[in-house]
Amino acid sequence: MAETPNPQVKEINISQEMRTSFLDYAMSVIVSRALPDVRDGLKPVHRRILYAMHDLGIHADKPYKKSARIVGDVIGKYHPHGDSAVYETMVRMAQNFSYRYMLVDGHGNFGSVDGDGAAAMRYTESRMSKISMELLRDINKDTIDFQDNYDGEEREPAVLPARFPNLLVNGTTGIAVGMATNIPPHQLGEVIDGVMAVSHDPGITTQELMEIIPGPDFPTGGLIIGRSGIRKAYETGRGSITLRAKVEIEQKSNGKEVIIVNELPYQVNKAKLIEKIAELARDKKIEGITDLRDESDRRGMRIVIEVRKDANANVLLNNLYKQTALQTSFGINTLALVNGHPKVLSLKQCLMHYLDHQKVVIRRRTEFELRKAEARAHILEGLRIALDHIDAIITLIRNSQTTDIARTGLMEQFSLSEKQAQAILDMRLQRLTGLEREKIEEEYQELVKLIAELKAILADEEKVLEIIRAELLEVKERFNDKRRTEIVAGGIENIEDEDLIPRENIVISLTHNGYIKRLPVSTYRAQRRGGRGIQGMGTNEDDFVEHLITTSTHDTILFFTNKGKVYRSKGYEIPEFSRTAKGIPIINLLGIDKGEWVNAIIPVEEFVDDWFLFFTTKEGISKRSPLTSFANIRNNGLIAVNLRDGDELISVRLTDGNKHIIIGTKKGMLIRFPEDDVRSMGRTATGVKGITLDADDEVVGMEVLEEDNDILIVTKKGYGKRTQASEYRIQGRGGKGIKTCHVTEKNGDLVSVRAVTGNEDLMLITTGGVLIRIDVAGISTMGRNTQGVKLISLRENENEFVATVAKVEKEEEEADALAYGEDGENAGESIEVSAETPPTAEDEE
Repeated sequence: MAETPNPQVKEINISQEMRTSFLDYAMSVIVSRALPDVRDGLKPVHRRILYAMHDLGIHADKPYKKSARIVGDVIGKYHPHGDSAVYETMVRMAQNFSYRYMLVDGHGNFGSVDGDGAAAMRYTESRMSKISMELLRDINKDTIDFQDNYDGEEREPAVLPARFPNLLVNGTTGIAVGMATNIPPHQLGEVIDGVMAVSHDPGITTQELMEIIPGPDFPTGGLIIGRSGIRKAYETGRGSITLRAKVEIEQKSNGKEVIIVNELPYQVNKAKLIEKIAELARDKKIEGITDLRDESDRRGMRIVIEVRKDANANVLLNNLYKQTALQTSFGINTLALVNGHPKVLSLKQCLMHYLDHQKVVIRRRTEFELRKAEARAHILEGLRIALDHIDAIITLIRNSQTTDIARTGLMEQFSLSEKQAQAILDMRLQRLTGLEREKIEEEYQELVKLIAELKAILADEEKVLEIIRAELLEVKERFNDKRRTEIVAGGIENIEDEDLIPRENIVISLTHNGYIKRLPVSTYRAQRRGGRGIQGMGTNEDDFVEHLITTSTHDTILFFTNKGKVYRSKGYEIPEFSRTAKGIPIINLLGIDKGEWVNAIIPVEEFVDDWFLFFTTKEGISKRSPLTSFANIRNNGLIAVNLRDGDELISVRLTDGNKHIIIGTKKGMLIRFPEDDVRSMGRTATGVKGITLDADDEVVGMEVLEEDNDILIVTKKGYGKRTQASEYRIQGRGGKGIKTCHVTEKNGDLVSVRAVTGNEDLMLITTGGVLIRIDVAGISTMGRNTQGVKLISLRENENEFVATVAKVEKEEEEADALAYGEDGENAGESIEVSAETPPTAEDEE
């Protein structure tokens, strides 16, 4: 037997139901919760809070009432949501760091800029602020529409009269479904002037408006950097602006500098900011902070950052801007409800919609007052008739049996309306005196003039605009204050570090374990060949200096890693340390991954079109790429060369595209070929074979050869020599090359191949952290197939070897006098010197 279908069960398509239900939910969130109305700049919850306070009579001139009482009234009558949501909204309306012009006057603990929450609603008290009274002014004069509340038992305003442009003045933020709004606050007087400008000239341009409203004005002050983001947001409704804290740099009596933070970017939590700065200082990601404290009090904000005496406060501040919330961005998205539909609005559109709303408010108020005046005039006309026929009217009333008969008689005999007749019946006898008769006549004549004036207003839009302007100016006069946020151009005010610090030559060192530092070139002093050297830096027993370059504080430093990635930094961004300090981990400076280390560092003064970077890997693969391909490097790095499995990037050099390349190997082989044998390739290309290697060999160095260069080699056990470049014939790339050094157990494998002129110094760094600076001109020139001469004395019993070699600019002629006395003895206390050992016959081989 077939089963009878249940008439109460309705079959539906689940896909269609989900689509319909979610769309209904989304529209509810958009229209009734998350987005503000363009007319009053309020979301429903804000509007309901203010109306509930107005309805309860908790005005600005009345005593405070418990916040719990207000919240209860809001959720009981108008807002069927959680009490915490309503209270948190009301708390924010009472915070002077959240609202540019507070709409709630709070009494008690309403939270702080440190992120402290407000006290429970049973402890705090609230009332309307004076300026919020302007949002509801004339609400009882039929200026806006009312609608049923959620249960139909109450009436609530659909929008407030909003006698000032609150959408722009206080801004708002909200996340709906599929859309969000983020409108910054503005200065009241500027926005009012903008409304008046639009009322005078509807064709005004955004550029002209920006002369009146230069940009947002945040309650916490701070700086806005640049105007391009503001202009874009004002023209299109979307844009991004950069906010900075307002700081001062003070000089203490002991010469130390102090950074004082007086104002923070909007919505930045002060306590979390201080915690972040302390964390960066503790982890050595920012160097130079000796003390950090919060001296804020009721008089204002004051964060004190003491700077180490040898640190530059401007550079430190710039690093703080980059790594902390002292500099933030504010994404402007001017999304609001226009006639119930979400719309992204330009500045001019916001002002126009507000002006249109005020026209409606003024017209409706005028119509309300006209109806009221006409009704009163109608009554007064009846009273005038009564006074003119007072004896007949008294007789009629005395002879009437009931009030209804009297009212009907008055209406019929004197052609009065029912309201006029009732007013005569309600008139007190004292109105019959001569003085009262004059008052009625005066009132009537004033009403006649008022009615004519109100009708003239309704007939002339310009008169409506004049009223709007006058009332806006009144609000401006009462509540206007000074702009808090300063707008500075993105040019000289947004000054970069290069402009803040002196241009000077520096040495950047990087250890095998990844510690990096910089210090002035003048820290090192020249010694004669064979000296013991100067302790270059403090290292752990298993660490040693691996890279050493000379550059400028203003240059861009490109860091190339073994995995073929490239990172960038500025010279001044690398922290400066003393000669014996080990520096900071480079992972705190660059976003280097685990198992990745830097093995090539290139300083670049300027990225130009006709320059190239030449790459060589451990397996002899070479690549040439335009320098401009590396002008924009992200913080997390970019691929510089696409490596094969098991290969590593060994060397990178800067070239003009017309030079010869030399590649040297561990076993003493060297190849020379024109660099244009390697065609220019893209940034992520793999490259081509530069040199063919034996099975146990690998590349140890690659150089760009200049015309007057010699080729200098240094071996693992401290031997070295110079050889004229002419002894190396030019070959095609990819060959095995020719011998450049006779590798033996005495001198060890090659560790470095360098192109030199003899007008530079050479820095040798050992695995024991010992550094020596040698004049290259003092190194012997020998043939290709020789061992070389001893350059540095090593502690063989401690298994010490040469770790890395770097060329540096030659110091002044006074270097010898600094390091030696007239008899050749050491004059510097920090320099260890062993007697110079003349090369033996075996050395000269």
